[in-house]
Amino acid sequence: MNYEQMTAPCGLDCFNCIVYLANENQEMRTAVSEHLDIPLEEAVCKGCRNENGKCSAIPKGMECNVYPCAEKKGIKFCCDCTDFPCDYLHPYADQAAHVPHNTKVFNLCLIKKLGLETWGKNKAKSVKAVYFKGNWKL
Repeated sequence: MNYEQMTAPCGLDCFNCIVYLANENQEMRTAVSEHLDIPLEEAVCKGCRNENGKCSAIPKGMECNVYPCAEKKGIKFCCDCTDFPCDYLHPYADQAAHVPHNTKVFNLCLIKKLGLETWGKNKAKSVKAVYFKGNWKL
């Protein structure tokens, strides 16, 4: 797995994304198509970097601000930026239960602390699992 290529600049793990995984799973692709109300052929993604920041999971009319910013600044990940964290990574409550975008800053901090490979192999999947299914703890 090329974790650098398959991790978005914002810290989202494309390699664990259902829209990416739908590339190899017709049942998953059908579910993504129905859930996002998009044609079956659009219900896949090759990963943020391979799609130049465009993903069919992003609702029509919405644009990703992170990818072009990282490209412009010549950085691989937002945690490498002198402006990190910035408002492009701001968490939002809207749709928080359905999309992993509020995990971005946590993932980026883990990437910086653990290194990309260790995070990708040992932590990324559990971050998503805790986010969606874990119990809140203080």
